[in-house]
Amino acid sequence: MPITVIESIAGLREHVGREVAVSEWFEVKQEHIDDFAATTGDRQWIHTDPERARRESPFGTTVAHGFLTLSLLPELARQAMRVAGVRMSVNYGLNRVRFVAPVPAGAYIRGRFSLSKVEEIEGGVQAEWSVTVEREGGTKPCCVAEWLVRYYE
Repeated sequence: MPITVIESIAGLREHVGREVAVSEWFEVKQEHIDDFAATTGDRQWIHTDPERARRESPFGTTVAHGFLTLSLLPELARQAMRVAGVRMSVNYGLNRVRFVAPVPAGAYIRGRFSLSKVEEIEGGVQAEWSVTVEREGGTKPCCVAEWLVRYYE
């Protein structure tokens, strides 16, 4: 998919209320899950023990941490879109997050980015993105989030 380029910070306003971009598919490998577990200390077997997960988990395999899925939003956004004329962008936080469906190891996910709101802040704007992370072949989204990003000129 081609990257959506928004020509300026001011140009963000033209996209409010619309889906702006969709990322490429991204494979969530067991290696990503293991690295995330090591970094965060969350080594629960449903994430890190493929044999036990195969035997005991309702998913039949290991699954990514919800927070791993959430932490991939910047990468998915980078693949999908760019706002020109930005000196710096800052992850300002989240208003709402839900982990609706699991992301099995080896699954492919992508992000769909809709712009909900743009507000003026000192030196730039704050954008509220409605993000849906979907899994290839899945029937429900894996994650839905309201993500706040500040863009500075």
